[in-house]
Amino acid sequence: MSVVGKARHVLQVCHGYDGPFLDCARQYAALFDGTDYQVTTVFLTGKADPQVAEQCHSAEVIFMGYGSADIRRLKLKAIRELRQIALNHNFSFCIAHRSKPTYIARLATDLAVIGVYHAFGDFQRPSRRLFARAFHKRLHLLAVSDAVREDIRRCLPGWPVERIQTLHNRINVAAVCSDQIERSEARAALNLAEDAWVVGNVGRLHPDKDQATLLKGFARALPDLPAEALLVILGTGRLEAKLKSLSETLGIADRVLFKGQVPHARRYFKAFDVFALTSDHEPFGMVLLEAMAAGNKLICSDCGGGPEVVGSTGHFFPLGDEAALSQVLLQCYSASDDQASRLVEQTRERLAALFSDVSAQQQFWALPMMAAYK
Repeated sequence: MSVVGKARHVLQVCHGYDGPFLDCARQYAALFDGTDYQVTTVFLTGKADPQVAEQCHSAEVIFMGYGSADIRRLKLKAIRELRQIALNHNFSFCIAHRSKPTYIARLATDLAVIGVYHAFGDFQRPSRRLFARAFHKRLHLLAVSDAVREDIRRCLPGWPVERIQTLHNRINVAAVCSDQIERSEARAALNLAEDAWVVGNVGRLHPDKDQATLLKGFARALPDLPAEALLVILGTGRLEAKLKSLSETLGIADRVLFKGQVPHARRYFKAFDVFALTSDHEPFGMVLLEAMAAGNKLICSDCGGGPEVVGSTGHFFPLGDEAALSQVLLQCYSASDDQASRLVEQTRERLAALFSDVSAQQQFWALPMMAAYK
């Protein structure tokens, strides 16, 4: 790839910077470190925020300031505004996250657009399949996991496979590790006993995350776990009351701690001995990367993108199978210190090799769709 000469420019279009999508913008801007490309990141929604701009890792950040309702409508104003931005820059190509930014970028510019897809089912709508076919000559698709990629390929059977590729999500490993506080401090912050054996879960309390199976599996395993075993759940959501009621019904309410929404939750992952993700077809599972950085033992349902993240360094159970989950919990508890240490080392090696900014940059520039831009 070229690293000298006059700067070239990349347009990155994001719906907004809420939740994980600010880091998605950072991830993709970091792909151009050490190249002669400069990145302009445009957020369609959200007010201008200097802290957000600083975290984007971009040469320029533009906040359009639309509300979500504006983007749901015809989007003509956003299309005109983005067209003007493109006219004022000499962009080589565009990266757009999710369906609406990809749609707007395609109509607003003549650029080749790399659409990044973060969820299952994005092309199940006939209108989106028609749009993709109409603009296929200048549209490439990237999925955050092989599972999402295969979902897209099933929906677009006529597309050449090389135009629908995978680029996994990743983290700045050094920054995440530096941000995570040590075990004793993390436990003190979460008010957890130093000698507890802790299973952690972080996520919305939502049917997609299936914390109900986690509660049932933990309840089954509990008689054979240490007396100080705890299940600690960080997050809020519409199922909070039901999940708390379920823990009471299962007779484990005194062993389950619902900690609510914890700001910067990844800082406290070293408080956990085990991290369990029980989600129903998680597209990727960023929390797994954060748990890997913390050195947690990993448990994951056997569907979606999670198995691609964990690989051979974790334990799997069939989605919704509380009996199998209980057995996996017992395996984690009974593992020897030597086994646990080896697994942690393998986990961190996998994290650096496959899910770091450095490895992602190498993977990105090796994609067939990037051959014209090196």
